[in-house]
Amino acid sequence: MAFRTFDQPQVSRRSLLRGGVLLGAGTALAGLPLGRQLFAHDHAASWPTIRATVESYVAEGKVANMLATMGWGQAAPEVIAKGVLTIGRPPLADGDSLYRIYSMTKPITGVATMMLIEDGKLTLDQPLAEILPAYSQMMVQKEYDGGIGADDLVPAERPITIRQLLTHTAGLGYGIIQKGPIKQAYEDAGLIPGQVSRIPIPGLSRATPVGSLEAFADGLAKVPLVLQPGTKWSYSVSLDLLGRVIEVVSGQPFDAFLQDRIFTPLGMTSTWFRVPESEKGRLTSNYGILNGMPLPLDPADSSIYLDKPAFPFGGAGLVSSPNDYDRFQRMLVGKGMLDGTRVMTEASVRLATSNLLPEGTSTEGTWVAGEGFGAGGRVTGSAFGWGGAAGTAAFVDIGSGLRAALFTQYMPSEAYPIQRTFPDLVRKDLAAMQGA
Repeated sequence: MAFRTFDQPQVSRRSLLRGGVLLGAGTALAGLPLGRQLFAHDHAASWPTIRATVESYVAEGKVANMLATMGWGQAAPEVIAKGVLTIGRPPLADGDSLYRIYSMTKPITGVATMMLIEDGKLTLDQPLAEILPAYSQMMVQKEYDGGIGADDLVPAERPITIRQLLTHTAGLGYGIIQKGPIKQAYEDAGLIPGQVSRIPIPGLSRATPVGSLEAFADGLAKVPLVLQPGTKWSYSVSLDLLGRVIEVVSGQPFDAFLQDRIFTPLGMTSTWFRVPESEKGRLTSNYGILNGMPLPLDPADSSIYLDKPAFPFGGAGLVSSPNDYDRFQRMLVGKGMLDGTRVMTEASVRLATSNLLPEGTSTEGTWVAGEGFGAGGRVTGSAFGWGGAAGTAAFVDIGSGLRAALFTQYMPSEAYPIQRTFPDLVRKDLAAMQGA
């Protein structure tokens, strides 16, 4: 399919990237008695609702491909796949295909932060300014998304902490969320921790991002906060900033730390910030949905993910395969272990996947209203997970050992309901198993 430019309506960075956070990971599992008795269905379960949904999305031409990985404990996942990497030509999508996971990067960065807490190099309630002194005297907008002049700001009432960065409660903004002068300030300063395509897209900012995590952190410290730290949940660049914290505390580049402490020990051999040229034959194409039709947005052959990113985006930068991400999930439900290799303690996993919201923080009116938030992901009961801006979704249930993930590539993610309803589909099939 030849690329067609987007005419009307214009496509904004906000609409493309924001949708990935709408996944209610775990909410559909609330109240369902998940017990180890369901493990008897490991090999018998065919996940009929999920299978039918995957097949229908591809058959109706909504997406090029869709794939789900469903598993229990340390058992191999059941891979439900349909479609091709790029519309109109082979190969077929499978568990080794490569997907832009966008904000599903955040739980990985969160877990990396928890490893440093386990190492004794950080503490949850440690002030950020002890690591990055530029954050010692932050200013805050008097009015959310209001002015950013001197008269529009007040001093921060309390320091930003590591806990707040993990849970989007530090008061930081996000270029894909904010409006008005603060949004423009982010773009002017190159505080752009994400990418979509090499192709110029009307409505999508072409501002140049800063060239390193250090420059990102230094620039971010000069921009006002949008909320007082610790007062309200607000989706933000905080996981990207944690990439710089990890660099300073560990003494390693952020991407090298992830490789040494997570990817290599877990055998995640297909997870990168940049897809190697030798592996581009496995990369899916990403599509923009316009009037119900998928149009090439980031074709695999010329993907921006074949280029070196401006810096490793800890909030939305990774490409991974379903098999690789399942290994990350297997480690979580394995309480820090995979295939006999321990990468973190059980206590650290339980803490990372628990509700870490600061006491007194409001979630009213937000995407996580009435729920908890852990190290980069939503928490509901014993379920922990998050979604990505190109339609991906993943969660684990620590109590039962359930692993569930969905992979496809389209933007904006709210163009179709699948990301939002994925946990409901899981619940429906689980309920049928429970009654079997």
